Formats: sequence, structure tokens, C-alpha cells
Amino acid sequence: MIVIRTVNEIQLFARNEKENGKKTGFVPTMGALHKGHIMLVEQALKENDSVIVSIFVNPVQFNNPTDLVKYPRTLKSDLELLEKAGCHCVFHPEVEEMYPEPVTHFYDFGELDKVMEGKFRPGHFNGVATIVKKLLDIVIPHKAYFGQKDYQQLVIIKTMVKMEEMPVNIVSCPTIREADGLAMSSRNMRLNDKQRAEAPLIYKILKQASLWYDQMSINALIQKVETIINDNPEMQLEYFEISDSETLEPVRQKIRDKDVVACIAVYMGDVRLIDNIVFNY
Repeated sequence: MIVIRTVNEIQLFARNEKENGKKTGFVPTMGALHKGHIMLVEQALKENDSVIVSIFVNPVQFNNPTDLVKYPRTLKSDLELLEKAGCHCVFHPEVEEMYPEPVTHFYDFGELDKVMEGKFRPGHFNGVATIVKKLLDIVIPHKAYFGQKDYQQLVIIKTMVKMEEMPVNIVSCPTIREADGLAMSSRNMRLNDKQRAEAPLIYKILKQASLWYDQMSINALIQKVETIINDNPEMQLEYFEISDSETLEPVRQKIRDKDVVACIAVYMGDVRLIDNIVFNY
């Protein structure tokens, strides 16, 4: 496994792989890797000849500067995990390498980035789309892999790729969970012991919501989830939303055999966790 720090070098590596007839899979990350990331890498390895992973904490997607500072950096262990997994190349640039000029382009995603995460993190998805576009333009992979835990992000990335007519297949991969159901996340390592013990309630309530969806009105369901989460002293609900799985528009009237996605964001202290579940009735 080789580690590359500059755009010129990674472009040369990717171009050589392509000229040698190899299909390239790409997994963009911000580091602090866990089993969920490694599962993306493993799927990419199954479907491609060469796999590139980027490790870059993207500053322009953090609307909260404190969150950026606290984001875990674990490069040594990240590289060890990737080498063990069989990754071929890691792209780990400095901020100045990716952003030699200020970001001036702004995407119009309509309502996709105005709800849920977009509502509470203004500018976040423009930052995500900016870095993903840059990375895809640099690597030009055949396939790029993203987890479904960041459901809204996945929808927006697919939309951006379509808008920009980019020649890459975006592959969505299932959320990887701990044995107790908690969605794997780099932020989990910031939870204290008490918070970590309570955190599995988030997925437990999502699963319960998928059952309640057939039994009560959507408004009643939302209120019930809000009450349960906020009654837990370790948790503060930021949002819980039932949305169309494709447009992300809030759903208030049930449509039979129509997939919806229940998305949730919960603060545990200053740690913000998100999760989702897709279901219908």
C-alpha cells in the first residue's frame, strides 16, 4: 500500500492504473476509521482491481468550528487498518493541497439540502458536494462507495453526480452496526461510558418506529419518538423526520408500498449522532 500526499501524484497513480486496464474503486473518508469504513473498502476490493481510499478532514463541511477541532485524527491506526484490509493506495492531502483557492461554487439542490441535516447544518452539504466533486475529478474512479448511515448525504451525492454528468457509479452500502445496534461512527469514540451504554436506544427506537408507522398517524409517531428520546437524561433530540426516500420531502400522509426513511439526529453531551431506517407499510 502506498500513501500519496499530492494531487499530481494521485492523478498519476490513478491514470497508470487505468492505462493498465484496471478498474478503480474509491472510498472517500475523513479518517478515524472503523469497521464500517473497512466494509466499504472490502466491497470495493471485490468489485474492482485497484482501490484508493482518501483520508481528508474536509474543513468546508463543518459549520461548527469546534466540531472540526474535535474531530478525531487517527492516521497511524487508519493506515494499519487499510493495509490489513488490502487497500492499494491512500490519498492523504493537506488542506492547502485541496483548497489552494477559497470555495466560491454553490450547488442548488432545491429542497434536498434544506431539510434535516441541511436545516441544522447550513452550508454542510455544499461543503460535502465540493470535496466529493474534487476527489472524483482527481481520481476518476469507476465506482465510489458511500455508507447509508449518512442517508441524506448519499442522496445529495447521487444528485450532484447526475447534475455534473460525472462518469462514476455511486455504490450505496448498508449501515454497519455494533452488536447492540449502534451505527458505527467516528464520533462514537467521543462518547463517555454512560453515553455509550445509552446510545443503542437510537436504533432501537428507529426499529420501533417502523412498527408504529402502521399503527398510528405520522404526527403521533413523531411526537412519541420525540418524547422517548428527550425523556432520556443522556439525550437531546435535534430532529426526527419521516421523509420520502427519494425526494427527502417530509411525509405526513401514508402511501401504501411507498418507501419512507426515518432520520434522526441526537445530541449526547456535545456528541451528535445520526441514524436512519427505511421502511413502508
